[in-house]
Amino acid sequence: MTPHPLDAIAERYVKLVLAVGRHDADYVDAFYGPAEWKAEAEREPMPLAAIDADARQLLDDLPPPRAIESTDGGDLVALRREYLRRQIAALRARVRMLQGPPLAFDEESRALYDAVAPRHDEAYFEEILEAIERALPGGGALIERYDAFRAQFVVPADRLPRVFDRAIAEGRARTLTRAPLPEGERFTVEYVTRKPWSGYNWYHGRYRSVIQVNTDLPIYIDRAIDLACHEGYPGHHVYNALLEQQLVDRRGWIEFTIYALFSPQSLIAEGTANYGIELAFPGDERIAFEREVLFPLAGLDSTRAEDYTRVRALVERLAYAGNEAARRYLSGEIDRAAAVAWLSRYALSSPKAAEQRTRFFDAYRSYVITYNLGKDLVKQYVESRGEPSSERRWQEFVRLLASPPPRLGARD
Repeated sequence: MTPHPLDAIAERYVKLVLAVGRHDADYVDAFYGPAEWKAEAEREPMPLAAIDADARQLLDDLPPPRAIESTDGGDLVALRREYLRRQIAALRARVRMLQGPPLAFDEESRALYDAVAPRHDEAYFEEILEAIERALPGGGALIERYDAFRAQFVVPADRLPRVFDRAIAEGRARTLTRAPLPEGERFTVEYVTRKPWSGYNWYHGRYRSVIQVNTDLPIYIDRAIDLACHEGYPGHHVYNALLEQQLVDRRGWIEFTIYALFSPQSLIAEGTANYGIELAFPGDERIAFEREVLFPLAGLDSTRAEDYTRVRALVERLAYAGNEAARRYLSGEIDRAAAVAWLSRYALSSPKAAEQRTRFFDAYRSYVITYNLGKDLVKQYVESRGEPSSERRWQEFVRLLASPPPRLGARD
């Protein structure tokens, strides 16, 4: 294979990501490239100032677009160049954060993820809460009524594996009808505790993942499909497997053997994982599968499936409340107790779940925007390209998964 002008840039980029990982334990989310590169990074740690200087030089050395226009690959190579440019720029931003004071929330999200989440005031969420009040009439605080309502839909701990296994199998079957997956792809599920997140996909290369499900808090029946799709099919597992198959194995693009968590790639990764849920289980199909399959497996009353779905759809409209809580908390406008209170009021999170969410803010900061804004941007991108059919949406979705992530556009 003839070396491409971007290949040397890509190798230097991977080594710089590994170097940052020596200073930031969360930065390298996955790596399955040459083992000697990782060993070298561990053996000879680079100071942050040196990493930044090398990254600045790497941006200067990036071939201009006109230098690669005539190379094989066309638009895909152009996307590759732009992907490397944005990833390197975000790496420099992360290094600056590790060296000095934190950036303002929106400034940080723009620097790391090339996106800024819209702002919503209390009145925006109050209007949604009024609709939920009407759906859950009664005395007492709304959060108390909501918690009592949801308590009827908790999956018993001894039934979790069978419920998740069935949801995963269905998500995989639906994905396989639309997206041929690499032969031998697979993942295993582990149940863990004491984590700031509810689920996590650890990709190990060769089309293998380990998916961890946090059982610190009650797991409600809707989380079975959410986690099965988000972490597995057609979410993170499929995304990583297709990148490895299409870009690493077939094209030799080494930069895709590493995943820098705090980078624009995460906007695509989390956005496609969340959009993939409704793509795999659209509308009434999800309700039917939960009612007819998952509710009985969990030992829950399947006649309540529609009620639960109706309330859940209203609560999902509060998704951006977490962003506002993070923005205020991380800027120092409110303390942890106030952030917990905000999440309880405007995200309808139980106090324990809200406390866990603030620990996520501590660890991952503005990463929170990648879930909801990422989904909205991916949805807009996929559904604006061609006819609004399920088949066409799947085609555009799979194309997005298996290519260098495009710039979906920063939002203010």
